Amino acid sequence: MTDLFSIEGKVALVTGGSRGIGLMIASGFVDAGAKVYISSRKAQVCDEMAAELSKRGECISLPADLSTEDGCRGLAAELATREARLDILVNNAGATWGAPLETFDEAAWERVLALNVKGVFHTTKFLLPLLEAAGTAERPARVINIGSIDGLRTPAMETYSYSASKAAVHMLTRHLAKRLAPAVTVNAIAPGPFESKMMASTLEAFGEQIAQSTPLRRIGRPDDMAGTAIFLSSRAGAYLTGAVIPVDGGISTVGG
Repeated sequence: MTDLFSIEGKVALVTGGSRGIGLMIASGFVDAGAKVYISSRKAQVCDEMAAELSKRGECISLPADLSTEDGCRGLAAELATREARLDILVNNAGATWGAPLETFDEAAWERVLALNVKGVFHTTKFLLPLLEAAGTAERPARVINIGSIDGLRTPAMETYSYSASKAAVHMLTRHLAKRLAPAVTVNAIAPGPFESKMMASTLEAFGEQIAQSTPLRRIGRPDDMAGTAIFLSSRAGAYLTGAVIPVDGGISTVGG
């Protein structure tokens, strides 16, 4: 049973891995014995967090701006100089934007879609040779895209480009799952409320209200997110592909 959920010795890359959801997953991977690369746009923060995680396992910093195709290509090229294979890719890097409909401008769309959707696509595309080098039909490599419950239901806040981008990530997940099978599985996690920089202001203002409106009556914990990612990356999750898994305490079941 231990082997069923093991990712020990696997090579993983977590984009946006220096904070929030990405850090929760990277931390869980390190503790589970994987060799973990983390990437983020801010090199100093990425380096510092990799050093901190390396106190518990193996974590390497690979800073990159994944909002451009060149940035995605550069990250893949750098990883290819270090590794002959990539067992797990977590496409987590993302951005959000909130503004009233009347003032929601082009920049609010360009910045969010460039990173949240195009970044996921290009990063996966350029890393495909390393993923295919790791994967077989019996032991596939894994891609995990981080979507959102805001891509499954209508958000309360005016984050139009964010919710649209996450719905796009969910469909891109299904499309890539069909294309990359059988050597690579592609699944998505759709988080609900977790303590992260992106959610900080919302939780500060409405955290208790959100927790009470959640069927499980709490905000997500880091191990909730890490556990789901480890499951999808292990032998236990090898027969799933094209799935979008809400990790939201049941919020997506109640609508609204």
